[in-house]
Amino acid sequence: MDRISGLADELLVKILSSVPTKLAVSTSSWMWVPKLEYEITGYKPKPALRAFIDKNMPLHKAPVIESFHLKCSFKSFQPEDINHWLGIAVSLYVRELSIEYRSFSYDPDVLLPSSLYTCESLVTLKLKGMIVVDVPRMVSLPSLKTLHLRDVRYVNEDSLRLLLSYCPVLEDLVIEVDGTENVKAIVVIVPSLQRLSLQIGSGCSSDGYVIVTPSLKYFKVEDDRDQFSYLIEDMPKLEEADINVYDDLQRLFEAITSVKCLSLHRFFNSEEESVYRSGIVFRQLEHLKLCICTDYWSKLLVRLLKDSPILRVLNLYVDASYDPSLEQYERISWDNKQSSVPKCLLKSLETFEFVGYRGRPEERDFLSFMFKNAKCLKSTSILR
Repeated sequence: MDRISGLADELLVKILSSVPTKLAVSTSSWMWVPKLEYEITGYKPKPALRAFIDKNMPLHKAPVIESFHLKCSFKSFQPEDINHWLGIAVSLYVRELSIEYRSFSYDPDVLLPSSLYTCESLVTLKLKGMIVVDVPRMVSLPSLKTLHLRDVRYVNEDSLRLLLSYCPVLEDLVIEVDGTENVKAIVVIVPSLQRLSLQIGSGCSSDGYVIVTPSLKYFKVEDDRDQFSYLIEDMPKLEEADINVYDDLQRLFEAITSVKCLSLHRFFNSEEESVYRSGIVFRQLEHLKLCICTDYWSKLLVRLLKDSPILRVLNLYVDASYDPSLEQYERISWDNKQSSVPKCLLKSLETFEFVGYRGRPEERDFLSFMFKNAKCLKSTSILR
């Protein structure tokens, strides 16, 4: 650090902003650095570091804190310490806050300062761990575009919906829940939202979710539960969807017919049940990625091919745990009649990839059907 101490202050601050905070503090200019990052591992108290942050944060000279990142555990710092530092960061017009706090179930959670909910400078907020979201009466987050809430706790079941309602320009939202969140329903009604990721664990107490996001371009949902309810309104601007659920697909499909790139990792269907209702057409779908994980995967694939008239890229991959018995093989059949050939095979499909091919009867039948009818293929890859 001595070699660069003679540089101009503006250049020095720019350099120090790109190195870890623990290195930047060794220079006299670090108090001007607009990026602060503290990562404390282990479970031993850190009184010296606590005293250092307590002393220096109120004296920080940067006109704006570009980012304040803190990753720690209960034994490292007390919740009231973190609350205090967040309040200071807000007073210094912080633009990006990222807090990860881990503790045991019997330890106190971090309560966010009320000033955070009226921080006009805040653009990015990322919270993870034992942090309480308690939305006060006065809320205004006019600049917030990115919000990530991972395993946080809500003071009541309406806290999440209320918080989102005061984020008028929110574009990127990540929600992860798994059982300790105190939220009955995940309600996302955000007209400005462009990216939404939901990860819902099997222990989640929520009985469903409501999604109203007319501007959404990217949608990812991973739900480990086998029974839940949801209401999803049409997403007319959707470009990419990543679906990983155990539930039936029909209601999801009805909302994402405008999608251009679709990935399906898990799904439920059987020989007796229809895959999804007729009339659902993916007129803009160009790229389809499908996991082979049930006995009747081909039934869903045929429907998707028929309902995707301009499909250009098809990726299939076999789930490592999928291993049907011989009896199941005998019950599976592939309809390879010429009359059932999907339009996209004849007119648009250019790229085909099959990963995890094991030479099973249905897989061989499908490949025979593909190579006989796919008239526009330019690239093919089959990997075991």
